Amino acid sequence: MINATRFAFGFALLLGGYHLLWVALVAVGWAQPVIDFVFRLHFLEPVLVVTPFTLGPAAGLVVLTAAIGAAFGWLIAAIWNCAVR
Repeated sequence: MINATRFAFGFALLLGGYHLLWVALVAVGWAQPVIDFVFRLHFLEPVLVVTPFTLGPAAGLVVLTAAIGAAFGWLIAAIWNCAVR
């Protein structure tokens, strides 16, 4: 059995950390070249423009994605625990 709380915390760290990295890229001005590169790797013409860094939306992005990660992590662990019983 999986400890649902620990799994949820780990999933929250994963998703929140990934978006924290994105926020850091925006803050230092490297996000636009990264997103353009990713689009070109997928044979897409880059059309999105990264806006300037703002602390409020950046914090909201990290907190929201961490909360979603925790919810999905707990749900995955709960389903897993039911399936292995």
